[in-house]
Amino acid sequence: MASWNSIPLEITYEVLGWTAFLSWSISFYPQVILNFHRKSVVGLNLDFVLLNLTKHSSYLIYNASLYFSSAIQKQYYEKYGYGEMIPVAANDVAFSIHAVLLTAITLFQIVIYDRGSQKVSKTAIAIVSAVWLFAAACFFIALPNHSWLWLISIFNSIQVFMTVIKYIPQAVMNFTRKSTDGFSIGNILLDFSGGLTNYAQMVVQSIDQGSWVNFYGNIGKTLLSLVSIFFDIIFMCQHYVLYPGKKAQVSPKLIEENREPLIKPSDHPESENV
Repeated sequence: MASWNSIPLEITYEVLGWTAFLSWSISFYPQVILNFHRKSVVGLNLDFVLLNLTKHSSYLIYNASLYFSSAIQKQYYEKYGYGEMIPVAANDVAFSIHAVLLTAITLFQIVIYDRGSQKVSKTAIAIVSAVWLFAAACFFIALPNHSWLWLISIFNSIQVFMTVIKYIPQAVMNFTRKSTDGFSIGNILLDFSGGLTNYAQMVVQSIDQGSWVNFYGNIGKTLLSLVSIFFDIIFMCQHYVLYPGKKAQVSPKLIEENREPLIKPSDHPESENV
């Protein structure tokens, strides 16, 4: 089992890891708080939340399995070498647990708060269903030969796939509404910070070990950071550049209808008594 060669780099690694953990963990709260104050989730794409829950659940399975299972760790060493370090830290596991919990709370807010006309799309439901059916099939494939490292790599691939697609519904919705109203930018800023520090943590470990297997040995973590950063930049551009301070557009026809009185005066009023 590999050990750190440099104490300063080890300390830097831990600081960056827990900074990423705090940034990513806190990033869930601005949206939850915004929903609570508004008593509404209008502006928050429901597909985004559902896909996000599947993403974080898959990531939790991967992180917890690789971190706690000695059998899976043994398979990892046999594949990548006993001189390598396990590419999952305690902060990764802690983050995943917290992420699943907070995303579930957001999903509960969607159930109890005003959603307007927003619905979870059939496409999102189909994707989530297909993903979990695929994962179940892979479990039974891995069971006979105890190919657990291969199995959790499937969950890692699932979380990468979900990370790639989960942002798309929200980005499209912001573009369609020409507004980010209802979608917390605080979430994005903290997510962006977490992505940068998470990537920096992996770089520090690679420098210390003199090996970049940390990146392709845990390709999910690498892509997670890069994809998150890419979409966070898109959301920041939408919020600060394209639609700064704009409320969601409402059609003029709807505005005019809202101005009309509930009871219209009669077209033929009765003559006044003389």
